[in-house]
Amino acid sequence: MPRSSIKDEQMYTALRRDGASEEKAARISNAAAATSRRAVGRKGGKAEPYDEWTKTELLRRARELGVQGRSAMNKTQLIRALRSH
Repeated sequence: MPRSSIKDEQMYTALRRDGASEEKAARISNAAAATSRRAVGRKGGKAEPYDEWTKTELLRRARELGVQGRSAMNKTQLIRALRSH
């Protein structure tokens, strides 16, 4: 059943099936409907790659995400854990 607040129901359904939250799926599908799917796909974060972060910054992010064993990890292990989280 289509929802009036969802502008691209097909994309919304696909995103939900892939595990996106209702809010995230709605946000992405509505952004795609407002511009184009290609334009939304090009949007990206402005953060630097993890390789350019300091160990302190990586530890802080790992703490925010609840990565277990982070205090015993070196920089490479932290990056791997954050990417897989």
